[in-house]
Amino acid sequence: MRAKVTKHLAQRGSGWTTHEEPLEASRVLPDLPADAICLMDCATMWLTNHLLAEHDLEAETQNLLQAIDACPAELVIVSNETGLGIVPENALARRFREAQGRLNIALAARADTVVQVTAGLPLVLKGSLP
Repeated sequence: MRAKVTKHLAQRGSGWTTHEEPLEASRVLPDLPADAICLMDCATMWLTNHLLAEHDLEAETQNLLQAIDACPAELVIVSNETGLGIVPENALARRFREAQGRLNIALAARADTVVQVTAGLPLVLKGSLP
């Protein structure tokens, strides 16, 4: 993961400000300036971190959603659709898949625009692209 983050930072260049919050994104979002654009990359990794830490996913999700609602900046949130394949055999994977689906539903409900990207092709599910 460290190598992946380092690669992403290098690709983005020095014009980006990075806040690494693997668990507490809710601390950063409300304090962002109103004229900022924030890329949260990604909600799936955030959820995974909480799941593996055995945190209360419902409570953590509510904290994140409240922080999103309080965020004055424009947010772009990357998330993964994990429910399109077969139902996983193991309980942890099923729990993750269900929690990710619930998180995606809550994020989409708050979003002005929702875009699904498959094979590099964008499909607008809600709103419109500028």
